[in-house]
Amino acid sequence: MQWVGLIVRFVVSALVLIVVSWLSPGFVIKGGFVGAIVAAVIIALLGYLVESILGDRVSPQSKGIVGFIVAAIVIYLAQFIIPGFLSVTLVGALISAFIIGLIDAVVPTVLR
Repeated sequence: MQWVGLIVRFVVSALVLIVVSWLSPGFVIKGGFVGAIVAAVIIALLGYLVESILGDRVSPQSKGIVGFIVAAIVIYLAQFIIPGFLSVTLVGALISAFIIGLIDAVVPTVLR
């Protein structure tokens, strides 16, 4: 059951990235759904790495803005790891992080 949840999470994340690429200028997913899955995996891995480095140093009061900034940085850096699948500008990363935050408030990417 744990693998099914992980697969569902990445499929939902890939769909969210596709929607964001339609809504956000400066954020382009190349390669269709496969490119979105690859981007979702890389963004998730980079996010996990950043969260493990920051750990408890992120205070609950500033987690919102820190989380937004970290998400934008992770999205921007992901394009350098997978240059064939993702193209992002700085403004596109900021807008995308905002849109992803809004979508995640409505459609959670983690099974509960």
